[in-house]
Amino acid sequence: MDILHLSRRQLLKAGMAGGLSATLFGCNLLPLKAGYAPEHFTGAVGLSDGGFGVSAINRHGQPLWQSPVDTRCHSGCNRPGGAQVLFFERRPGSSFYVLDQSSGARLHHVKAATGEHFVGHGVFSLDGRWLYATASRYAQGEGIVAVYDADDAYRRVDTFELAGIGPHQLTLHPNGETLVIGLGGILTHPDYDRIKLNLDTMQPALVLMNRRSGNILGRFHPSHHQQSIRHVDVNPTGEVYAAYQYQGPLHQAPPLLARLQDGRLQEIRFDDATQSALANYIASVTAHPENDLVAATSPVGGTAVVFEGRSGRLVSRASIPDCAGIQALAGGDFLVSSGRGKLVRLGTDNKSREIANLPVHWDHHLV
Repeated sequence: MDILHLSRRQLLKAGMAGGLSATLFGCNLLPLKAGYAPEHFTGAVGLSDGGFGVSAINRHGQPLWQSPVDTRCHSGCNRPGGAQVLFFERRPGSSFYVLDQSSGARLHHVKAATGEHFVGHGVFSLDGRWLYATASRYAQGEGIVAVYDADDAYRRVDTFELAGIGPHQLTLHPNGETLVIGLGGILTHPDYDRIKLNLDTMQPALVLMNRRSGNILGRFHPSHHQQSIRHVDVNPTGEVYAAYQYQGPLHQAPPLLARLQDGRLQEIRFDDATQSALANYIASVTAHPENDLVAATSPVGGTAVVFEGRSGRLVSRASIPDCAGIQALAGGDFLVSSGRGKLVRLGTDNKSREIANLPVHWDHHLV
């Protein structure tokens, strides 16, 4: 763990110790606890004819709209104010789409800068003015955060250096000033689909960054250099969670989830059967805004889990083939999507209830 230019006292003063209740706006939308009742969700989908789109559903799993996109998208984020939702292409990640949240109509199609590619995730400032998107300069293998002015037709206005390789998901801490970024550490190139070029030397990290200056406030490393930190989430009281995709030998089953606590990543390991069922791969992690529960999914293992955030105690485990996307539902449960078109309600009683089965292939995230 490295703390850059920031003492522990300054970090706590900045709000990273929790106790804050500002609304979060990110690829995982975490509203305030009071009155949490999302009316609809959106997700990237593959279509039966081989095309791609973004689909919206209500909380009962009923389709609301579907918007075509040019290639596969991965995840997105809601712009504060409720009028727009964004989705990012991935592989090769050459653009992102701005859609009308109520109809799916395309409002903007923004291309990545020359020599750069998006990696599937973005987050807004609380006022909805600034968009922060993780990206990479693929020739150099340099991870960056690209900054866009949403009020000026998403004009690119700044670039923040991550001093690392392979950024993926980012979200905004409830202090409104700190970006929380999963730095996977894996070097890839868009011309060589999914080939990992540096597994022996990768350096994953959870990175904290000031959203105004781009200054790195903290860099926290997992216990093993092949625990790639891909996904992150933060609950309304400021607890930060990280999810890993382990790049080591398949027969090993190290921790795949962690909570940032006392200046380090406190890793969470479940019983051997659950660890095996997660298949060394977490695709999404979501902290519920109404309670202390956190949920994670593994499409590789076809398993979803719910656990207590502070203690790490496993609360529920369900077998859901190709499950990936997950979001919080009002009342304490979670909504899970699968690549087989299913939408499943997952509770704390070790039971999963299918609420819909649609003719689409959901990608890894729900917004």
